[in-house]
Amino acid sequence: MPLLFAQGLRKSFGETRAVDGVDFFVESEELVSLVGSNGAGKTTLVNLLSGLLVPDAGSIAFQDTDITAVPVRDRIRAGIARSFQLVNLFDQLSALDNVRLAIFSRDGTTRQVLRLAERNRPAREEALEVLRDFGLEDKWDTPAAGLAQGERKLLDVALAYALRPKLILLDEPTSGVGTREKGTIMDAVAQLVRERFLAAVIVEHDMDVVFAYSHRIVMMHQGKVLAEGTPEQIRADERVAAALLGKA
Repeated sequence: MPLLFAQGLRKSFGETRAVDGVDFFVESEELVSLVGSNGAGKTTLVNLLSGLLVPDAGSIAFQDTDITAVPVRDRIRAGIARSFQLVNLFDQLSALDNVRLAIFSRDGTTRQVLRLAERNRPAREEALEVLRDFGLEDKWDTPAAGLAQGERKLLDVALAYALRPKLILLDEPTSGVGTREKGTIMDAVAQLVRERFLAAVIVEHDMDVVFAYSHRIVMMHQGKVLAEGTPEQIRADERVAAALLGKA
């Protein structure tokens, strides 16, 4: 049984069928890319998987448990975390404190955060380890607002990782950054999948990134899954070439 399995998912907004009968799965230790043009339904699908949206029809199972109606906080506790296309950080707090807040949130101690922040040594050490995993240890005391865009993207992914997920959902983790920074971000994600035994789903427009890092690619078009397969299979699929790569 896959780590996550969704079947027959549907979600409409008025007359628009954003997700239209989608079956989708993720295996353990797999990096899956969701691709497609703007409006294809990628982010809506991720919002359904993460619990931000409730499907009109269909079901979602995670680790053999039905989570279709489970709220976001309980999905996080079960092991599903996500980052967003628009980075969501506490800009006035340091990189370290942003990660510590994620740890306190995971452990249900946010109400005591001011008292715990300096006294909770294990949380500090764990936060520093997370920053090291993402190459941000030298920026631990830098306010999030003072980080470069690529570093902000890395920190956003680090916050999701600090929740100790089994599955991490990343909405355009490389948008708005340069080619070198894209590699840094994706190297970190790929290393987590490989070394920390996570699964990851990324929504991504940069096909160079997609082909370089994905184990499997799922292409959506007009709310449906148009094609799925390995990078080699997707490269050879004429439907993908016509819909996404602009080839005849």
